[in-house]
Amino acid sequence: MLFGAVLTAEDGTVRVGARCVVMENALVRGRAGHPAEIGDDVLIGPQAHVNGAAIEDGCFIATGAALFPGCRVGAGAEVRIHGVVHVNTRLEAGAVVPIGWIAVGDPATILRPDRHDDIWAIQRELDFPGTVYGVDRGTDATTLMRRQSDWYGAHRDDRPL
Repeated sequence: MLFGAVLTAEDGTVRVGARCVVMENALVRGRAGHPAEIGDDVLIGPQAHVNGAAIEDGCFIATGAALFPGCRVGAGAEVRIHGVVHVNTRLEAGAVVPIGWIAVGDPATILRPDRHDDIWAIQRELDFPGTVYGVDRGTDATTLMRRQSDWYGAHRDDRPL
């Protein structure tokens, strides 16, 4: 069931399993190389952001959670309110990301947001710019935004279904 959510395949695919609920203002985006794959019996809460992520059966993705491209959330895991599963991170089955915490790495280390240096020590090796934008770290903003504008511009004539 979809309740005012946005599912967009962009240049990839989106697959939603049986008995899933995707709530209002949630975004599920499939990307080339990083499809959005939602298993069975998954709840995705309001304002959650699921971008090129794989979510296995029975997961709970709470309000405002953010799942980045290339991440995998194991069966029965919970990502609580405003929790983050970072790019190319693998969250084990049954794991819990507490309210506002960050899961990072493969396998995931789950850290409080005030542990930025520890998060960054893991995250910097996960290739966020390459995975999300297809560019090398350190690419200038003009080049990056030109690429992003062109990518989104390919959809300027799209119409809602």
